[in-house]
Amino acid sequence: MKYTKTHDKVRWAWRAVGVMALLAALALIAWNEQRPMAYLAAVSRQGAPVLDLGDQGRPGSGLHGSTTRVDGMPRIIDAPYDREFGVRAESPLLVRHVEMFQWREVTVGGQTHYELDWVDHPVESSRFAKPAGHANPGGFPIQGRQFEAGEVRLGHFRLSQAIVRAFPGRVAVSPNEKTLPANLAATFQRAGDDLITSAKPDVPRLGDLRVSWEAVPVQTMTVVARIDGDTLVPGAASGNRPGFEVQVGDRRLSDVMPATPEPPEAVMTARVLAALVASFGVLLAAAGTRFQGDPWFALGAGTVVVTAAGGLLWLGTDAMVSSVWLLVAVLGAGLAIWRSQHRHARDV
Repeated sequence: MKYTKTHDKVRWAWRAVGVMALLAALALIAWNEQRPMAYLAAVSRQGAPVLDLGDQGRPGSGLHGSTTRVDGMPRIIDAPYDREFGVRAESPLLVRHVEMFQWREVTVGGQTHYELDWVDHPVESSRFAKPAGHANPGGFPIQGRQFEAGEVRLGHFRLSQAIVRAFPGRVAVSPNEKTLPANLAATFQRAGDDLITSAKPDVPRLGDLRVSWEAVPVQTMTVVARIDGDTLVPGAASGNRPGFEVQVGDRRLSDVMPATPEPPEAVMTARVLAALVASFGVLLAAAGTRFQGDPWFALGAGTVVVTAAGGLLWLGTDAMVSSVWLLVAVLGAGLAIWRSQHRHARDV
């Protein structure tokens, strides 16, 4: 009799621990599911969520019109080319700068004086306070221009021109005298990374031209923009925001758009852990019953407890997610019923 009472106390103790494990599993799933629900609520307050595709995303019909974050090293499909000077750059953007050595009017403290300097636009000397002796040549015979790559890709997406033009950074591009047409080769000479018409580059004369080139460096970029077919394009502009974001480096969505809430981490891991804790609780609570020591019944019943609770939690937030939870609960119930029938048949 003494042995029986002690044995009963042990079984009830294990059952009590099992019930506490079940309660802990329910508490864990309740805490865990509040995180994605709060995240979705925060995202919905800001509008449509941003798809974080990184460097693996591909165009798809279901993504059209969505805003996404894509990162990676841009690929130049058709490099920009300044045909007039024979200058090419493996870059999204090549810019030709043209300056002329001209008179400038400078007024400091009420005193006006004139100096010669490189200026990237014609200076109208007729408007000077003292135009005599400070006449400028007028218009430029060669204009500054911007040359864009025929196609730039980031990951599996093409980039629209508006986004390419927003790429930051500039590096000097050196011209090659050997590629200059004969007429320009007779006029210009190399001076560092520039071409200049002066016979003595260190001592330019009034009206001399200086031509230089800059290109956007090819580096890892992060772009947040709208998907239009296989192309990333600007979304709807609002205020000072152009409808897209461009930053150097592999930047997280929260870095590019600080107002975007961070998605919760390890949500699925916590769900699996809750199911395992609940299953362990059922295994302990089954002490002294015909299901004692049956891990499959415990797994099925524990899954039912956790997924049914999860489905009820999501019921008022997302009916689709709730239905998935309840479907898993049905599968868990099927496993538990199968083990119950198996046990009953064996006992009979």
